[in-house]
Amino acid sequence: MDIQVKVVASTKVGYEAPKEELDRLGGLTAGVCYLPDTTEKLFSEPAEKTERRINLTKNGGHHSPFDHGYITLEFVGIPKIIAMTINNEKMYTTSEKSARYKVMKDVDEQEKELYNKWMEIFKTEIAKKYQATYPNYFTDKKIIKLAQENARYLTSVFTPTTMEYTVSYRQLNILYSLVKKEIERIKTEETSLFYQKYSEGLQNFANALETLPYLDEKLFDRKSRSLSLIDHRTTPIIKQYGDVYQVAYKASFAQLAQAHRHRSLNYRFRFLKDNEFYIPPIIKDNQTLALSWCDDCKKLADTYPQGLLVEVIESGTLENLILKAKERKCSAAQLEIDNQTTATIMEVYENLKKENHPATETLKPYAKKSSRCTFGDYTCTEPCGFKEGITGERLI
Repeated sequence: MDIQVKVVASTKVGYEAPKEELDRLGGLTAGVCYLPDTTEKLFSEPAEKTERRINLTKNGGHHSPFDHGYITLEFVGIPKIIAMTINNEKMYTTSEKSARYKVMKDVDEQEKELYNKWMEIFKTEIAKKYQATYPNYFTDKKIIKLAQENARYLTSVFTPTTMEYTVSYRQLNILYSLVKKEIERIKTEETSLFYQKYSEGLQNFANALETLPYLDEKLFDRKSRSLSLIDHRTTPIIKQYGDVYQVAYKASFAQLAQAHRHRSLNYRFRFLKDNEFYIPPIIKDNQTLALSWCDDCKKLADTYPQGLLVEVIESGTLENLILKAKERKCSAAQLEIDNQTTATIMEVYENLKKENHPATETLKPYAKKSSRCTFGDYTCTEPCGFKEGITGERLI
């Protein structure tokens, strides 16, 4: 029998769906579970019958039908760390103003001064290292973008940004309830400057959601969940290698923000005991520049710059680790996440090999420094012509 398809709901740019419409969609789709006839008949049932099912479904805790309705929200002035927090929860799509592609302007004077200083240094160092050899790839425009990408490590993780965020009606309510729960937890358990700023950002986010017509206490979390970005455990992380893996490594806030956008792998972070900062490889071997970079990062320590290193806990399946390699092992990707993806795959591969695990051969084609275009099962549509980018030996 042929599969038939029709559109029963869709997004319209500029349209603000009323809460009643999202409730109705949830109530109607809940009726499909016990469909006695056709969906046409179900969707034309009396409004009172749908209303009864809406209340029955909400009160009974069977909330998944309310995931059918989606809302696209725009947040202006949302701190980067709050964007990261909601981006670490599942069931969403997000588009965010990029610090890799845009000059960061909404920063305080000290950040701005150091950001501009290092923009110029990075432009000089990148051009000196690569422009003469690869003039078609390292154009002036490309160099500016790469300088921005590295200078943004100095900007605070609390820097305001703009994002579009599409989320289901149900998940928006779960998210709101988790945010409120975290605010209360911080009041009783945390005293650090980070959490003072974080709590303020969460409260402002909750206040913004409260201006919308979509909050419904019946759809709040009932499963004692918590926001997933920050790992509050104090015990050492136990690494695991197999069809499902778990690793831990140091990474900057900037890399973590890139990594968890994939949603196919799980990420959490914990603060290190002492402050450490990511040093961009393009300046790492220049002792004068490297020391100057670290000194400037320390000056901004209380702002929690995106270059601050944290302990990242990554877990998932080997299939999704391979998918990450096909997305992030590329000269167009952020260098830090490209290198970390290589390190993670090599670590998992070497440990699988020690155990003669059957998955060793599956992972073997990807356990190398070179980019995804060398994998054999990936087709590059925009070849870069950048040798060091292809071999995995680039410094930028």
